[in-house]
Amino acid sequence: MFSIIIPTWNNLAFVKLCVESIRKNSAYTHQVILHVNDGSDGTLNWAKAQGLDYTSSQSNVGICIAVNEAAGLAKHEYIVYMNDDMYVCPGWDTNIMEEINKAGTDCFMFSCTMIEPIDYSNPCVINKDFGQTIETFNEARLLKEYNTFQKPDWTGSTWPPTIVHRKYWLITGGYSIELSPGVSSDDDFAMKMWYAGCRIFKGVGKSRVYHFQSKSTLRVKKNNGRKQFLMKWGINQSTFNKYYIRRGAPYTGPVKEPVDSIMQWETLRAWVKRKIM
Repeated sequence: MFSIIIPTWNNLAFVKLCVESIRKNSAYTHQVILHVNDGSDGTLNWAKAQGLDYTSSQSNVGICIAVNEAAGLAKHEYIVYMNDDMYVCPGWDTNIMEEINKAGTDCFMFSCTMIEPIDYSNPCVINKDFGQTIETFNEARLLKEYNTFQKPDWTGSTWPPTIVHRKYWLITGGYSIELSPGVSSDDDFAMKMWYAGCRIFKGVGKSRVYHFQSKSTLRVKKNNGRKQFLMKWGINQSTFNKYYIRRGAPYTGPVKEPVDSIMQWETLRAWVKRKIM
């Protein structure tokens, strides 16, 4: 059904758990594609032994190059980008397929809803601690409780796991490698989907994954994604999230065009702030 792309960087215990959850908790049989960065921890040998599709690099090339290379192996209509420190809950794929079937178009960007142990005041996630490490992960309690939390559909899909039609992955060119290793690449991809005509940016409340949070990104030297986004698109990320895709608002349907007068002011303010700083 889906081609699931998972970039991983010497994170063997987590990627094992991620793939195991896909196999155990999915209603459909999906293609799992890893991009193994470095792999000196045994990830590459494990992927081969598991018979997984994979691409690899000798060093950490970052998210953008990794997902694009892995996407070259995709066999199915729908591409899912997922982090290696995620655990999918039962129903994650059936609820996404339900949304795909009723969308009436193949131009959409859906996200699953993350359950996260640390509260960063993100309106798109469910905050509940089921463990922050492999050793403290309480899988049994998660499987018992994951579906008991109230979470309506939300607007502003950019957070992985994200699902798009393969056609639009090709139209947009996937993730932009100038943002390597990947800070702000999610918002950049959403902006490219916007320019490709997408107006359905929907987080599916019933499709849930547990996210251990930042098990690879804390180790990487980050690019200045906010500045790059502003220079590339002429607006800052907060403007895009607030006025274009309305991230975090309850889902009420396809997003509408932003108001020109507001956008002109926000654009001016972003450029003035950049020059001052």
